[in-house]
Amino acid sequence: MRDFARGFGYLLKGQRWVGAHGRQFGIGLLPGLITLVLYAGALVGLAFGADDLVGWATPFADDWSSPWLGIFRGTLTALAFAFGLFLAVITFTAVTLLIGQPFYESLSEDVDRSEGGEVPESGLSLWRDLLISARDSLRILVRVALYGVLLFALGFVPVLGQTVIPAIGFCVSGFFLAEELTAVALQRRGVELRQRLVLLRGRRMMVLGFGVPLTLAFLVPFVAVFLMPGAVAGATLMVRDLLGENESVAGGAGAVGEQPAQVQQPGPNPYA
Repeated sequence: MRDFARGFGYLLKGQRWVGAHGRQFGIGLLPGLITLVLYAGALVGLAFGADDLVGWATPFADDWSSPWLGIFRGTLTALAFAFGLFLAVITFTAVTLLIGQPFYESLSEDVDRSEGGEVPESGLSLWRDLLISARDSLRILVRVALYGVLLFALGFVPVLGQTVIPAIGFCVSGFFLAEELTAVALQRRGVELRQRLVLLRGRRMMVLGFGVPLTLAFLVPFVAVFLMPGAVAGATLMVRDLLGENESVAGGAGAVGEQPAQVQQPGPNPYA
């Protein structure tokens, strides 16, 4: 539980950091606001068009008698909107990070700079960074979708489906949310997706302590927009811990060799 509390501490530290740096906080809000407007428009369109979409997709039910036709299509309409809302929730962070890549990368660099030591840079062009981020986000979303399908099926198991499975679902969501946020700092350090996942699994409880409370907070409308800048700052602080950079700064040049083995020799950056 100590590692879990440590992860939650980085979430709070990130919010405090942007609170003390008002300019970065203001700039960091823009991508979230843009994403929110886009998603709100899409969901409103889905709400008004879901009936027509379901009617178009189920022509075989046109001749069904009442009330079965209404019940069937009404249920499908509700499911269509729920699915759209689910997609919005699980993709909001990835899309916001993609839209705000330059803003959040600059914010992450400022956090590194304020903590001392080196400020890593990917050395890649903006478009190359965006391409890598989009590709990695798509891979993560596929993983989340697969877990979602499995957990949805397990949700029908009596007792477990109403207690244990939702808790597991929040842990899965929290882990991958943390992965998306730490990717901003780790991509600048040339750490690719597979290495990132290995690194995060090595400190799973700390990652969950960061990601699970954030996932719960993101369930409240509009909260994600205001927490995103601090979440990126906190994720950067956590990355410094995961890579042992804080100890390196405190101990001087001689402490560099004390970094964790799995990131001491991460291998060549394939995107350079």
